[in-house]
Amino acid sequence: MTDYIIRATAAEGQIRAFAATTRDLVEYARSAHNTSPVATAALGRLLTAGAMMGIMMKGEKDLLTLKIEGDGPIGGLTVTADSRGNVKGYAFHPEVMLPPNAKGKLDVGGALGIGVLSVIKDIGLKDPYVGQTILVTSEIAEDLTYYFATSEQTPSSVALGVLMERDNTVKQAGGFILQMMPGASEEVISALEKRLGEITSITALLDAGNTPEMILEHILGDFGLEILDKRPTAFSCNCSEERIEKALISVGKQELQSMIEDGKTIEVNCHFCNKHYPVTVERLKELLEMAR
Repeated sequence: MTDYIIRATAAEGQIRAFAATTRDLVEYARSAHNTSPVATAALGRLLTAGAMMGIMMKGEKDLLTLKIEGDGPIGGLTVTADSRGNVKGYAFHPEVMLPPNAKGKLDVGGALGIGVLSVIKDIGLKDPYVGQTILVTSEIAEDLTYYFATSEQTPSSVALGVLMERDNTVKQAGGFILQMMPGASEEVISALEKRLGEITSITALLDAGNTPEMILEHILGDFGLEILDKRPTAFSCNCSEERIEKALISVGKQELQSMIEDGKTIEVNCHFCNKHYPVTVERLKELLEMAR
């Protein structure tokens, strides 16, 4: 198990915690979408958050979508995750290049700009739950911390990091989400805040070779950390030829007829994994027969 998520509890159930290592799935996304370093960092952070937030959901078929839309050059990001650790996503403009920010880091905030974070949870009810907040820093971790506090009334600490190699592949990626449970004592809250204030950065912890277990032990070791489970996480897209053909049938006879008259093989592209599906004129004719 290369990429995985740890779920844990501490302070006798007053704190719940998630920590993930996601280097392989972020590298897969980088390779599939040919993302620039700043786009890799932005998408990698949101994929990591999506994977951890996905396993917070209870139902087998529950789906989570995180969408960021901003006025920066990257335009936005979309990530979808399920409750089993599968996650996929894309950047609107994966080619964006920006100089480092004032701290010499990849300028994710500058790439996203001012905008909105949407959290959509499809948990089998008639309508999905939608929570929206403004982007506070556009660095993603702080924006999700703000979302949890305002939309879910759950005081949280979110840390997300992606570290790049000199050849622009992904060296390390991961993060953690710590949440205070209802009824947590002021003593535990202030002790945790103090402990978090001593941590330099998640990327420093990852770069030092810390596993998710070690990261949680480092932060919550004095709080009676109890690891509950460990599960794999991966970039996984459920697109297929069959789904693409169903989508083509749904566009209607008129649209299909127009494609056929063009006389060329069309290529349908999956946003999430960037896989291309060629559909010949002959196959389009067969799909036309199937369309109502």
